[in-house]
Amino acid sequence: MAEQLVLSVPEVVTVGRRTGRAELDEHAEGVHFNEIEALLKPSERSREEILNDIRSNLSGIPGVVVNTGQPISHRLDHLLSGVRAQIAVKLFGPDLPVLRSKAEEIRNVMSGVQGVTDLSVEKQVLIPQLRIVVNREEAARYGLSPGDVAEELETMLYGSVASQVLDGQRTFDVVLRLKEEARNNLDVVRNLLIETHAGVKIPVSQVAEIQPASGPNQILRENVQRRIVVQANVSGRDLGSTVADIQQRVAAQVQMPEGYFVEYGGQFEAQQSASRLLLLLGIGSLIAMLVVLYKGLNDWNAALQVMANIPLAFIGGVIAIFVTGGTLSVASLVGFISLTGITARNGIMMISHYQHLMQEEGEGFNKQMIIRGSLERLVPVVMTAMTAALSLIPLAIAAGAQGKEILQPMAVVILGGLIMSTTLSQVVVPALFYRYGHYAAAKILGRDPAELRLGARGESIPASDRNGRREPLTESGD
Repeated sequence: MAEQLVLSVPEVVTVGRRTGRAELDEHAEGVHFNEIEALLKPSERSREEILNDIRSNLSGIPGVVVNTGQPISHRLDHLLSGVRAQIAVKLFGPDLPVLRSKAEEIRNVMSGVQGVTDLSVEKQVLIPQLRIVVNREEAARYGLSPGDVAEELETMLYGSVASQVLDGQRTFDVVLRLKEEARNNLDVVRNLLIETHAGVKIPVSQVAEIQPASGPNQILRENVQRRIVVQANVSGRDLGSTVADIQQRVAAQVQMPEGYFVEYGGQFEAQQSASRLLLLLGIGSLIAMLVVLYKGLNDWNAALQVMANIPLAFIGGVIAIFVTGGTLSVASLVGFISLTGITARNGIMMISHYQHLMQEEGEGFNKQMIIRGSLERLVPVVMTAMTAALSLIPLAIAAGAQGKEILQPMAVVILGGLIMSTTLSQVVVPALFYRYGHYAAAKILGRDPAELRLGARGESIPASDRNGRREPLTESGD
């Protein structure tokens, strides 16, 4: 039924199903677990719309839990949090009924959060069991310990390997245990005979209480504690804000008994970790850039003027993300880091040329020098930025294309930042150097920075002669 419902989606070409996974598989599952892989054809609809259509179709099947995604992302989610979902709310505690009850409360709270989809609680089904409780006092009268009784019953009911049979290159275990009819008959189990150390055989019922009962099909643990997971995916909203909303609502609406606590895992946890690492690396990169710029320009003030170009590029990157309807992701952060170096290059080209004009071509620190330097560097700055921008356009417009999930957000950020920084740098960098460049110019021209600062008030300060002699100030017609 699920295969037919998935095939009813127009973009689905074929489906293939895997039921269960082998015991030696890294992701072993029982036959209750089915994976349906669908091959999609190109469509005008977005990936998100197609997945929502599949979710809507499968939601009509009663008694099943649906988790829609991609095979690789599911494997990565499983490695990150132990579940195949983007968000894993892990509830820890000692009592299984309380865990199940609180997990349902958390699920109800999460169902009201915008963007949450494929919401489910980790299944714990009560199944028939045989409860055997050894009476220690009665067992001691016959010289038996609880371990002796358990070992005998384990051999009879579960089986133990008595020998092996070799068939060519294959080996088979010979397992000794009761027939299935006897193992499923409560009266037969109660009357099983176990041998005491004195050689006397007695029925199990004389030293143990055997009763039918029910218990959970699985008890999962993490860090030596029982846990149950509420899992979900996100659709139509960014992962970070969705998780923040879930955390706020769960903390306000779900009261945890003593000894019970909640942890949040999944993709967002890896995203936060990567964001923190990128932030630290970004700060380190900025400091290293500032040091390198100082060594190259020989002035802290000039180095800071180059760094002032970076916020301009960031403004363009943020606007590009907003216009394209994207979200701030790890890929976008990598794009911002790449944009930092590209943007700094433009400032270096302009300010170093100002210094070259004063040092090598006899220009003074005045408005004419800055205009000349800016015009001479206009073409190189625009050409280098245009070359990078043209190469990024195919990636930037490939939203939703397979294999471009990481490259496309990076390209959008870099392209937007390049356009903004290249445009504004032609105004901001000359203005900054005209206002604060007298410190760097003083080292080149051998003058007092306070005197050179007069250039900002319309006075022209000529360059010193070859012997470093200072010439008198002259009034400028500017």
